[in-house]
Amino acid sequence: MKYPMTIAGVKRELPLCPVSDELYIGAFVIFGDVELTVACAKALLDIAPEYDYLITAESKGIPLGYEMARQHGDAKWLLARKGEKVYMQNTFSVEVKSITTNHVQKLYLDGNDAALMKGKRILIVDDVISTGESLRAIEELVKQAGGEIVGKLCILAEGDAQQRPDIKYLEKLPLFNAKGEIIG
Repeated sequence: MKYPMTIAGVKRELPLCPVSDELYIGAFVIFGDVELTVACAKALLDIAPEYDYLITAESKGIPLGYEMARQHGDAKWLLARKGEKVYMQNTFSVEVKSITTNHVQKLYLDGNDAALMKGKRILIVDDVISTGESLRAIEELVKQAGGEIVGKLCILAEGDAQQRPDIKYLEKLPLFNAKGEIIG
């Protein structure tokens, strides 16, 4: 089963994947899809507020964060990592439970990146916002670092995220039942 969508002017068919016996989601993966990544980055920058740094979460946000920074002319963008790396210094973390992961994870922020954020305008970007748990974790990291969140953007808003007034997105991604019918 697939769900056809046009996102930032690019047509794609998203495979439907089970989250439970009754709930399926459209799998949106920008890894390796240069055309879609470039188009989505441009469309998001068109609706982005002024910012000093953008931040995203590992891993599906990486190509989007990079491409938005490249198009915007940013010298640096920031990444909340899923694992602490040996080269990271003075890290801190928050827990997150995403709809696409079956266990609690942590997101880590490097202390040097946190220092850059202090008192700066921070734009949070992600590929899909669904439950908002990953977004909440990034917000917490930015707050701990002393950054000012000026916007929250995503390519697709899924489920209840579509009703959130604090998020801007390009398209709505419905939820599906086991038959592939839209349920929300």
